[in-house]
Amino acid sequence: MTKTLRPRTQLVHGGTLRSQYGETSEALFLTSGYVYETMEAAVKRFKNEEPGFIYSRFANPTIRMFEERMALLEGAEDARATATGMAAVTSALLCCLKAGDHVLASQALFGSCRFVVEELLPRYGIASTLVDGRDLDAWKREIRPNTKIVFLESPSNPTLEIIDVRKVAEIAHSVGALLMIDNVFATPILQRPLGLGADIVVYSATKHIDGQGRCLGGVILSSKQWIDENLHNFMRQTGPSISPFNAWVMLKSLETLDLRVREHARNGEAVARFLEGHPKVARVLHPSLKSHPQHELAMSQMEMGGNIVAFEVKGGQEATFRFGNALKVIKISNNLGDAKSLITHPATTTHQRLTDEQRAAVGITAGMLRLSVGLEDIQDLIEDLDAALTRA
Repeated sequence: MTKTLRPRTQLVHGGTLRSQYGETSEALFLTSGYVYETMEAAVKRFKNEEPGFIYSRFANPTIRMFEERMALLEGAEDARATATGMAAVTSALLCCLKAGDHVLASQALFGSCRFVVEELLPRYGIASTLVDGRDLDAWKREIRPNTKIVFLESPSNPTLEIIDVRKVAEIAHSVGALLMIDNVFATPILQRPLGLGADIVVYSATKHIDGQGRCLGGVILSSKQWIDENLHNFMRQTGPSISPFNAWVMLKSLETLDLRVREHARNGEAVARFLEGHPKVARVLHPSLKSHPQHELAMSQMEMGGNIVAFEVKGGQEATFRFGNALKVIKISNNLGDAKSLITHPATTTHQRLTDEQRAAVGITAGMLRLSVGLEDIQDLIEDLDAALTRA
């Protein structure tokens, strides 16, 4: 029944598994193992001849509820939850790649994702190439017959580049490659990559899905066939599983995800418009702004612009740090998607391991800040930004 319900209803009721006690709030099964009635029952369970749980590294009732609810929301056939967002990215790549394969990715990636693609995969004989994701000709030029995964973020972290998902999906599928998208900034509320042609979607559930800075987690969503043939056994044997407690926190957070993300996005757009008109701000990047170089493409793929705003303070790093240190309501942190507004300086935090040339290639300057706009009163946020900018 839940497959026919609208997303906001699915987020409250989807994937629910009730115990014999009929609880209204989903149960937390904080257990590592499970008891079998007989030795013969254990044999059947391990051979997948009868349904049931074996060990919480493989599967767990609470985790399964979270996975099923995420799959319903995303419009995916199946999902697997992981301990962190980077565990999701790394598992999704390694589970289906081998020496001799090739990964083609956008250069505008989160710093840890670039490490996995640029440095980790080649250690195991998996080649990788980075391109300007906005340039469709670059994707066509660099894709190879042995390309197995095409990987991108849209919007990207932190410069909010928008990539034409439909067109890149066509390029990937032309050689039989799968398109994998990190959809963290847009969330499943504002963008559905599978409907745009993607094959695999990954999330850091630590961000908007939790939404309150409490727990780490990740999610991988795809077809049941791909998960069964590639991901399931990889996770079972290597163990990047999420804690049942963290999955329970995420499961409860999903009930308010739609409400929170839309309010986040409204606040994000208001902050972006304020900053765009401020004399001490050199530029502002937010998909909802008509000044964004890919505004029309963004609005054709996304329902709203999201809550992440990238902007550059005039005066370089020194002025930028003065501004950041003067903020009172907005907190300095490298996390995002939290109820609290959080700001970070990508050049010295999330993307500090990149060279000056690599940062310049993706538009990260010494004066750029990434602001994750929270759920505070919008006037308090604008007043805080305005007062701090006078100190820049």
